Amino acid sequence: MNANQLINMVIRQVVRRLVNGGINAGFDAMSKSRGKSQKYPRADGDEGQGSQVNPQGSKQAKQAMRAMRRLNRF
Repeated sequence: MNANQLINMVIRQVVRRLVNGGINAGFDAMSKSRGKSQKYPRADGDEGQGSQVNPQGSKQAKQAMRAMRRLNRF
């Protein structure tokens, strides 16, 4: 191995750790703020809104599924 390969190997490991740490910190921050925020309530039955069906949401979900099927053909 030459010096260039060794330097690239070390830099790659450092960058991987930094990126993973940043991603984990971001997910942790979002999950902490999710519990405090009432803008997007959780649908686990706390507010009772999880059992209500949103017809527009189901229509959008069906359209998204159709689009994904079209894209998966290629």
